[in-house]
Amino acid sequence: MFSKALAPEYQGALSALSVNSSLTDVLAAATEHMTAARRAGDAHETARAALAVAEAHRRLGHVEAADRAWKASYRTARSAGDVPAMAWALWSGGTLARQRGALALAFRLLRYAADLGKRGGDIVAHGYSLAGLAETGRIQGDYEAVGALHDELLAEARQRGEARHTVWALEGIAQMHRNSGRYDTAYELFEEAAGIAAAADDRRGHAWALRGLADIVSVRDGDTARALELLGRAEEGCREMDLSSALAYNHKMRANVLYRAGRYAEALETYEQALAEFREMDEPRGEALSRLGAVKARARLGVAHPSRTAAELADLGGVLDRMGLRHARAMVDKAHAELGLSSEEPRR
Repeated sequence: MFSKALAPEYQGALSALSVNSSLTDVLAAATEHMTAARRAGDAHETARAALAVAEAHRRLGHVEAADRAWKASYRTARSAGDVPAMAWALWSGGTLARQRGALALAFRLLRYAADLGKRGGDIVAHGYSLAGLAETGRIQGDYEAVGALHDELLAEARQRGEARHTVWALEGIAQMHRNSGRYDTAYELFEEAAGIAAAADDRRGHAWALRGLADIVSVRDGDTARALELLGRAEEGCREMDLSSALAYNHKMRANVLYRAGRYAEALETYEQALAEFREMDEPRGEALSRLGAVKARARLGVAHPSRTAAELADLGGVLDRMGLRHARAMVDKAHAELGLSSEEPRR
């Protein structure tokens, strides 16, 4: 039995905010409360409000403002000796670092956050930080290292009836199965995540689950119409909550579905839309994946010379190598074979 999804990153006087609250509303309320708490000299409330400000900015794609806010939250919490608040601030900073493609920094901040959460007796901060470490490793493509941690966190979330974290873990495990070619297992896990998220009114988790399902029905079943319908439903949820990053990833998945269906002109247009969105929010992983899709679509349309395509793939390979994204890097190698390019093409 799962309880209604909660947002533990909204704390103190902001704890009444819903996990589904519009991020623009969260930002306005958190900024107002942070200003009032600072004037009142309440460091504990200031740190908690700054955390909400940081998370709203991060999810809206305002990365510089998010960076300033989580650091302000951490400094304020440290000055007050508030160890749990320090842990949450570092969790936010580590999550932002992962979003920006700085995986080494993400690992470092999230490890500190997990340690402080444990020392401060905040089991939720500790668990969220461990989940952040697991997700960072999964995005990196190190499934062997983080698979067991995903399973462990899923079991703990189920035991405590935490819908939001159960959904997160199911989606992460599903993504690893999908990327390993185990589509049926991935579909079942995404479907379970979607059901739990819907019942717990976790719109963010539900949107990500629908995106995962759309990917599977496209790549496994070739059902373009259903995949696009699922993505349309996911987009509605993203727009309701102003989820800029999730919306951009949704657009990239839509482009993937169109590409697989041979609708290359539509795919290119959608990849370019997603690319612009990722660049606006300084999200290099999404930018690189959108660039890869656009390169492939141009090659299929015959509007790019093979030598230019090879050069762009080489550049992307270097970008992904520097970011440490193993699975995405392998996708560049597969693109050479898919597009009939020589494996001898130079790569940086």
